[in-house]
Amino acid sequence: MIGPRTRLLALAAGVVSCLAIVASTGSLSPERVRDWVDDAGVVAPLAFVVLSAALTCVLFPGPLLAGASGLLFGTALGFPLSLTAATLGACCAFEIARRVGFDAVEQIAGPRVRSVRAWVGRRGFLSVLYARLTPGVPYTLVNYAAGLTPVTLPAFAAATAVGAAPRAFAYTALGGSFGDFDSPEAIAALCVLVVMGLTGLALLARDVRAESRRKAGTGEG
Repeated sequence: MIGPRTRLLALAAGVVSCLAIVASTGSLSPERVRDWVDDAGVVAPLAFVVLSAALTCVLFPGPLLAGASGLLFGTALGFPLSLTAATLGACCAFEIARRVGFDAVEQIAGPRVRSVRAWVGRRGFLSVLYARLTPGVPYTLVNYAAGLTPVTLPAFAAATAVGAAPRAFAYTALGGSFGDFDSPEAIAALCVLVVMGLTGLALLARDVRAESRRKAGTGEG
């Protein structure tokens, strides 16, 4: 039987390998994604969702995929396609981490890690939502990290869909406005990104303060 540390190392090695592939290859690009989907003809929307979800699992940057969707389909159709693909890909990555590493983390986690996992698990939906909204938090790595916590898949999927929606719209709109960044659509997209970042930081700060007060009241260290 494979030990817990070996399973976690295998998961980490897989994630690092995906990062290395995406960083080193010249074949993975928004232009290549657009070419692949263009060749699909009438099933191009479905092909984009499947391809984009698969690339999300290998840590391909979501903003580039959303931008490609805007270029291919425009904002009106590209936005729901981008959001569907991002949510589907995130759930696939979540399930990979859950099946490979969840039990392993439970077996070897120390008190501090167990405390953090419990804190994330208690919030469930909100934990993932904050991670989606807070600027600077890597979207693709959150997919795998969340799978190692007690957050349920339905809560993860719902929080991902809600939290990723503003970003998916913004980057899809920017892709659809490529070459015309003074357009109302592009300006609205930039405003959405700014508001989303500020909202995420405010919600996270509020939750951290609430947790600190809870610990002070219960005497937890």
